[in-house]
Amino acid sequence: MPLLLGIDTGGTYTDAVIYDDAAGVVATAKALTTRHNLGIGLSEAARAVLMESGTPPEDIVMVSVSTTLATNALVEGQGGRVALILVGFSTSSAQRSKLEQALRGDPCIAIAGGHDAHGEERSALDLEALDEALKTLPEDVAAFAVASMFAVRNPAHEQAVRERLSMKTGMPITCSHELSSRLDGPRRALTCVLNARLLPMIDRLLSAAHDSFRDLGVSAPMMVVRGDGALIRAQVARERPVETILSGPAASLVGAAHLAGTSSAIVSDIGGTTTDYALMKDGRPQLHPDGAEVGGFRTMVEAVAMQTVGLGGDSEVVAAPDGLNTRLVLGPRRLIPVSLLATQFASIVHDTLNRQSKGLRRGETIGRFVVPALGSHVVTSNPRELELLERLGETPKPLDEILNNQREHGTLNVMVARGLVQLCGVTPSDAAHVMKLHDAWDAKAALAAMTLFAEQKSPLGLAIAEDPLSVAKDIIESLAQRSARALLGAALGVDGVADESFADQLLGTLNPSESSLVKTRFSVSLPIVALGASAHVYYPRAAQLLSTQPIVPPHADVANAVGAVVGQIRIRAAGTITMPADERYRVFAGGVPEDFSSLELAVAHAKDVLKEEAIARAQAAGSYDLGLSFERTDKTAVVEGRTTLVESAVAMVASGRPRFARQ
Repeated sequence: MPLLLGIDTGGTYTDAVIYDDAAGVVATAKALTTRHNLGIGLSEAARAVLMESGTPPEDIVMVSVSTTLATNALVEGQGGRVALILVGFSTSSAQRSKLEQALRGDPCIAIAGGHDAHGEERSALDLEALDEALKTLPEDVAAFAVASMFAVRNPAHEQAVRERLSMKTGMPITCSHELSSRLDGPRRALTCVLNARLLPMIDRLLSAAHDSFRDLGVSAPMMVVRGDGALIRAQVARERPVETILSGPAASLVGAAHLAGTSSAIVSDIGGTTTDYALMKDGRPQLHPDGAEVGGFRTMVEAVAMQTVGLGGDSEVVAAPDGLNTRLVLGPRRLIPVSLLATQFASIVHDTLNRQSKGLRRGETIGRFVVPALGSHVVTSNPRELELLERLGETPKPLDEILNNQREHGTLNVMVARGLVQLCGVTPSDAAHVMKLHDAWDAKAALAAMTLFAEQKSPLGLAIAEDPLSVAKDIIESLAQRSARALLGAALGVDGVADESFADQLLGTLNPSESSLVKTRFSVSLPIVALGASAHVYYPRAAQLLSTQPIVPPHADVANAVGAVVGQIRIRAAGTITMPADERYRVFAGGVPEDFSSLELAVAHAKDVLKEEAIARAQAAGSYDLGLSFERTDKTAVVEGRTTLVESAVAMVASGRPRFARQ
């Protein structure tokens, strides 16, 4: 049977699976994600799962990767320098849709040209002005983005600019009409800029991945997961990297449905830093109607409608004053769990916790460590930050030995936010080790740190908990309740009733006390499919609070990697039909607009053009066994008692499994 290799790069781990179409998951493996070079983690995870399964590399017939690179790069403001060519837009257009922010000072060239809403040329294209502007561009421009007014109605000017840029520069070029068929030129231009910026980065990643797999002896074709859960060939991802936004969450949804054997569910994927929530309906992820938002930019990329909260197994736990008592506050900041740090620096962690247990002070620095950010490229010239970095050196240090005064607390927090250092302390993952629900890391270190945490003083001067086990239970319960609130908020949002803030109020009435006069119950109609290595710890309780069924499927901790190999290629070629005059129907599909005397002829032409485009793109994406479906939605208006067509949105969808090696 054909064997498939799935890889997912997460924030902490890179997961790998060997998958058999008939037998399911054959083997799984994990490697630490190498943020400074994702190719290293990919290679280590692939090597580990091949060894675990005993699979000869030449037996792998397909490799598929879901990657966080595009999402992380846009969130962190990374990427190559681009030049935007605006054709026919006014200079004020750059201020709309955050286009100016997306450019980040990169050059923008505005030239005459563009079309109107009917696809007619609005102004002649001024290629001479383009030639003159190119002479002034900085030498470090690595790619071009081209956006022309109403290019989705007539792409002729974008195509002409592409030809001139290719002839003059030979650099990578992205045209906006290739990324979306929807109107809203400035937002299309924004999406185009982001795609161009990602081109060099995704190319380096996929080249490194290809070389790593080849060195392992795997020569199968490589696929990449798109933000809507569909698969595309690696070469297509190189050309349209912006489509891989939310690739990881999309893969998790596809993997969740497959592993759980259900087509409709609320899927919750808990990681170390965040938890992602989304809806699967009839076997497909629910997509965001307005496009993916990432790094503060609303793009035109089709992607899963994902809600993310800063809550995970590695969330910071703080005992915050609450009147005369204390309450546990989780997240949103991520800490390295004490139990994890102890697996790498056992003597430092255990010696420190032993020393602190013999002292009388139980302040906020106890049980915490400062860890240098290995592989970080962030630099600083701030004297206070430089002093702390020099004091820290290259190994973790106890926080109570690093900080000398309260002012340095503020400096350290800035350094954490900028990625210069990381903090280590008590997290829900440590609580799970104390309760023996987890055993992956150093449980002894977790118990020692939790003991110190429980001995912190409340405003009354009393210990905040009787023992480490009781505070660990409270931490687990707090995370389960926070998760239930987020899930209820997501469900209410789908129903169009309310949001998570209202869910907080609703679940705030939940009181488990036997003496309560009022008891509240909630019921969610879909099951909760819980993913992530710690899903089994928190989600049975979260589902209980919502009176629904929890499903923690086998291999839930590698569902993203499973989703990377079980997905299908799905290409949607879209167009529009309008009625610019009585008994004249104009088709915008496949390039130059064409007119027809009847709607039936226009629809038939659109079908033919879109079918050809969808098949060609699906085959380029790597599919061989295609199914086709046609979609049409008419918008009409009643004018003087007569129903008139305003617009008909048409699309041809081609879908099928990827082509394997030796097929």
